[in-house]
Amino acid sequence: MRSLSKAVTGLSAAVAIAGATLLSGTADARNITLRIASGHPPAVVYAGLMQNYFQKEVEKRVAAETEHKINWVEGYSGSIVKVNETFEGVQNNIVDIGGFCYCFEPSKLPLHAFQVMLPFGTMDPTVSLGVAQDVYEAVPFLTEVFEDKYNQVLLARIADGGYNLGTSFEWNKVADLKDIKIAGAGLNLNWLRYAGVTPVQGSLPEAYTGMKTHVYEGWIMFPSAWVNLKLYEPGPHYTLIGFGSITWHGLTANKNSWSRLPPDVQKIIREVAADFEELTGSNNKERYQSDIDKLKGGLAKVKTLDAAVRKEWAMSLKDWPQQHADDLKKQGLPVVKALNTALDAAEKRGYEWPVRYVVK
Repeated sequence: MRSLSKAVTGLSAAVAIAGATLLSGTADARNITLRIASGHPPAVVYAGLMQNYFQKEVEKRVAAETEHKINWVEGYSGSIVKVNETFEGVQNNIVDIGGFCYCFEPSKLPLHAFQVMLPFGTMDPTVSLGVAQDVYEAVPFLTEVFEDKYNQVLLARIADGGYNLGTSFEWNKVADLKDIKIAGAGLNLNWLRYAGVTPVQGSLPEAYTGMKTHVYEGWIMFPSAWVNLKLYEPGPHYTLIGFGSITWHGLTANKNSWSRLPPDVQKIIREVAADFEELTGSNNKERYQSDIDKLKGGLAKVKTLDAAVRKEWAMSLKDWPQQHADDLKKQGLPVVKALNTALDAAEKRGYEWPVRYVVK
């Protein structure tokens, strides 16, 4: 594992005031209170690992190896910051540590969605994480921008399970989805738009209601969420299309809170965060097939999309990576290096792209 080298707009007044009354990360003689939050519920794999692994391991090791004690104030399921507020919540010290998807920060973190710009990549979250680690090493900007611009320290990258497509209806070819409203998040809406599907921005906390009330008829989503959030009820069809596993969440700490922590506590948090990062890959990989099996066991109708249809969808997106890269180049971002490193890193790990994107 390569450790990371360096590490409220939109918040309601009530949330800001409530957050301000909580103890910030502080290094007194013994007790350290840290507020940790995610807009997602612990039923989402990475948030569950934050609560059940990261917090517990940090607390245990700090108590055993230092003279300090960690007290956690939890804010999951949007109880302190919502999914689209977590990044700024950490930046503005509403919380000390936050886990969130880069998909909700397309203007501030546009390059961090580099794997989304290369759809139909590996479905193995451990490979996805390894690719991301290679890219972050080759492009230090991805780590440094948190500290340089957004008052945060990046503690861990977070891999997702492989994305497929769950729907309220059966479909067999891309044309069946034309003009149908399908939800996604951030940049992956382009996977839909370029294929002639109508994209709708969504977020997991409202996914069930959105499906149930027909705001949209499907979701680009990994199987763990389809199982844990019971999306199979309004969406009984789950098609294995293989959009790819994407590493585009992060765990960050407020820079000011971080600087106040004792060095021995910082060291433990770094080490536990590195293990947590690896677990987001391995845990999602282990769960993928079991979640598919649960869906097949009577929760949903699961089928594998015909390879020719998958290739057709991928071909509809073949020019998009270059087009999007051209936009990011205008912002002075090292997008060409990031995308080509990702393409090469996947191939070094044995992955064969259905369409070999060319970005220059």
